[in-house]
Amino acid sequence: MKNILITGGAGFIGSNLTVKLVSKGYNITILDNLSKQIHGENQDSSLYNSIKGKAAFISGDVCNKSDWEKALKGQDAVIHLAAETGTGQSMYEITRYNEVNIIGTAHLLNILANQEHTIEKIIIASSRSIYGEGKYLCDNHGITYPNERKDADMAKGNFNPICDKCDKKLILKATDENSKIHPSSIYGITKQQQEQMILLIGKTLKIPAVALRYQNVYGPGQSLTNPYTGILSIFSTRLLNGNDIDIYEDGEESRDFVFIDDVVDATVLALEKKEANHQIFNVGSGVAITVLQVANTLKELYDSNVNINISGKYRLGDIRHNYADLSKIKNALGFRPKFNFKTGITEFVNWVKTQNIQEDKYANSLKELKQKGLIK
Repeated sequence: MKNILITGGAGFIGSNLTVKLVSKGYNITILDNLSKQIHGENQDSSLYNSIKGKAAFISGDVCNKSDWEKALKGQDAVIHLAAETGTGQSMYEITRYNEVNIIGTAHLLNILANQEHTIEKIIIASSRSIYGEGKYLCDNHGITYPNERKDADMAKGNFNPICDKCDKKLILKATDENSKIHPSSIYGITKQQQEQMILLIGKTLKIPAVALRYQNVYGPGQSLTNPYTGILSIFSTRLLNGNDIDIYEDGEESRDFVFIDDVVDATVLALEKKEANHQIFNVGSGVAITVLQVANTLKELYDSNVNINISGKYRLGDIRHNYADLSKIKNALGFRPKFNFKTGITEFVNWVKTQNIQEDKYANSLKELKQKGLIK
């Protein structure tokens, strides 16, 4: 397999993956619509420039079947990254998220099922969001997957999930691939369906398919203009504009932040190794980092004097904790993250310092969420 189609290949993950695969001798074709939400008004962005001249570029949309047909010609494998990705935004842009993530994927699978093609492998960028709240241990009831937190509890400052059976405090555990799937956003639901569609049709058509459940990906090259995704970008833009940072809940909510180079390495392994075929893998750092840790680290690295305020506000549908159990991908594919959070965030900040300071659009995104009743 030498000819690889990457949808969303001009985006953050896609552009870095393109550069890596080209360096390994692959011929890359990119299908991308250069979404303004990701690339900004100037579509000749740093992300696009990083792949310019390195890969064949098709300006197109995964929602258009004819663009898929054009892009798939002569390809050996598809790495399907193109998607709408804002968790909060998905709760009111429901049609768009379903059209891009589900119908867009359906066009691909329809072509593979009904037309001649040369595809030998499919990789789908899934997401940790399909898990919803993470995996926990209850002293009384063992492993448990708590339901979505209640508005009434969070309004009182009770942010930690409790056992659904005995109301006891829970102990956070790493989330493995066999953990309960109970997404708490439209985005998470669409990623779950994407994953199921790809794996089912791959098996039916005897085309090896792989689902990679990416955790929170960050690093040089990520969009600094998108106010809906990526707290490192959002916080950085606020800090560089001299705006205070409001931390939701009590700041102790945590995520698994995985550096872009590690995500690229995991994706290449999934492409090249037969052991990945028809499998699902977590891709993360395997470490939980709190939102307050992120904010304080960025403030220190930017040498900023803005205030970091613990607001106690919360967003309905947000999870408290989730971090990846990497046992499966380590054992099956030999994947080992190379970047710890301190090293990765330092590289990210050093890159941001070379970029133009972007307009801070975060307040506008919050206004939308408040108008929809999603922020309390």
